[in-house]
Amino acid sequence: MTDFRTERDSMGEVRVPQNAYYGAQTQRAVENFPVSGWRLPPAMISAMGRVKLACGIANRDLGKLTGSGKNPLSDGQVESMLSAAKEVADGELADQFPVDVFQTGSGTSSNMNVNEVLSNRAIEIDGGDRMAAEKTIHPNDHINMGQSTNDTFPTAIHVAAAYEIENQLIPALRRMHASLAEKAEAWDKIIKIGRTHLMDATPLRLGQEFGGFARQIELSIARAEAARDAVLELPVGGTAVGSGINTHPEFGSRVAANLAEQTGIAFVEAVNHFEGNANRDGLVDSHGGLKCIAQTLLGLANNIRWLGSGPRCGFYEVKLPSRQPGSSIMPGKVNPVMCESLMQVAARVIGNDSCMTVSGGCGGNFQLNIMMPVMAHTILESVELLAGGVNAFIDFCLDGMEPNEESCEAAVEQSLSMCTSLNPLIGYEQAAALAKEAFKSGQTIRELCQQKEILPEDVLTEALNPWKMTEPQA
Repeated sequence: MTDFRTERDSMGEVRVPQNAYYGAQTQRAVENFPVSGWRLPPAMISAMGRVKLACGIANRDLGKLTGSGKNPLSDGQVESMLSAAKEVADGELADQFPVDVFQTGSGTSSNMNVNEVLSNRAIEIDGGDRMAAEKTIHPNDHINMGQSTNDTFPTAIHVAAAYEIENQLIPALRRMHASLAEKAEAWDKIIKIGRTHLMDATPLRLGQEFGGFARQIELSIARAEAARDAVLELPVGGTAVGSGINTHPEFGSRVAANLAEQTGIAFVEAVNHFEGNANRDGLVDSHGGLKCIAQTLLGLANNIRWLGSGPRCGFYEVKLPSRQPGSSIMPGKVNPVMCESLMQVAARVIGNDSCMTVSGGCGGNFQLNIMMPVMAHTILESVELLAGGVNAFIDFCLDGMEPNEESCEAAVEQSLSMCTSLNPLIGYEQAAALAKEAFKSGQTIRELCQQKEILPEDVLTEALNPWKMTEPQA
């Protein structure tokens, strides 16, 4: 049986688990929102700790916490408060944040959850009794000083999203680019047939194909950097509606500067706090970049899946690592499971973008968006999925992938599109007729041209040189 203690808030008494660091308002939220069992991601809780730490430092340096206001703190109490915030920022007390994602749309329940935990933990660090009814370090008066959920919660979302993109997604994409670029160079001498519309096309080199993949990921890195930069403006300092009521004029800039120092990311105060509080357009923009990255990965994984298809009745131009048995009924079957995993990750992120778009557009009325918790959960899920999916794909697919030179080169001579290089010599119409006749007779373009003596042998040999077809010719 769980023991309980009684806590009070402005609405009255609430029974709270005896050993919980949170208090009445958190418990009300736990009881009000038994919806999904999903909690805010650890990255979001950590970011809220960072924000509270930055706010506490700003208020300390501005003399607000130890000043002449309601219940001024001692220097020791301030340091205890900052120590508690550091613990949450570092991922400690993680089990003390039980509020469901689908809660009050501003995130007030989670903001007060953090305020209550920091209040009680700070009291404990300071040597006081965290169970006492009177909070010597108060969740609202001290932890939340100069703040509103309406500006600090979206600030924490921005911090969490930018931090995870910078430290999880971008490094994963850089690893992927390096792996693809290495293969592009190593496989540059392997000629294969191109495919457009899934039909035979002119030759290219396997290295060129993978160089194209590498460039896609290089562009994805730039999109991830843009997604990070879309959330650099922080609403903190706007308090309830953007006016900055009950906070110091320098508060927002000081908090942003401290968060930049904590994270190494160039956060700045919002240019306009009314915009900063009211709209989550930056988050929608940021996730749009993640969606674009996801569709790139979807196409890349699907292409590699096709290139590895077979091993006898498909293309089989690359050999994918065998990771696990592929069938419960077909012995020896091995499937491109890492490609399939990454494709599912991409599909989820693309779907998540609809949630972000609707939440950003329909959730904001006048001075506040009221769908922020689900936006926080969604964008952080997308970053986590993309980074995790990319890293797994590199480790268990890309790094162990090998070319199948025989299969690549075998199809080149058979392609009817070899006739493309004859266009400058005999014209499009005659080349098209040769392609149709070669297909009907089962001959190669070279064999048919030799049979019909279309061109002198040396000219034909030069024209049908597949290596020359992989580069522009003057």
